[in-house]
Amino acid sequence: METRRRSVVKAVIWNVIGLTVMTVVGMLATGSATVGGAMALVNTGLGFVTYLIYERIWAGIAWGRAHV
Repeated sequence: METRRRSVVKAVIWNVIGLTVMTVVGMLATGSATVGGAMALVNTGLGFVTYLIYERIWAGIAWGRAHV
C-alpha cells in the first residue's frame, strides 16, 4: 500500500510540471504573463487536490495488485 507521504510527494511533483506547462499555455492563449500565471495557479491548486483524492482512493483498492 502506498503511504500518504508518497502520494503527496507525487502530487507535488506532478503539479509543478503542470504549473509550468499551464503558465506557458496561459501566456500563449492570453498574451499576458499575469493572467496566464493566475490561470495556472488555479488549475494547479484544483489539480493537486483532485489528484490527492484520486491517489488515496486507488491506494485503498486491491484490484489489479499482485499478491506477494
